[in-house]
Amino acid sequence: MHLNEQIKELRKKSSLTQVEFAKRAGLGLRFVRELEQGKSTIRLDKLNQVLEFFGHHLEVKRNGPKNT
Repeated sequence: MHLNEQIKELRKKSSLTQVEFAKRAGLGLRFVRELEQGKSTIRLDKLNQVLEFFGHHLEVKRNGPKNT
């Protein structure tokens, strides 16, 4: 499942419309819509704001050993 689908699912499980979620999380409705539609370029600070709202965080991990 893609990140945008997971966020949409979290929002729906919280019984929030996109409008309600945007207001409560302090985000623009346009951003929420684009995020849930899977827009390929989004602001990471706003994505982190979304994740924090749901009690999650973004983590960067290395895929495997680095070949140098």
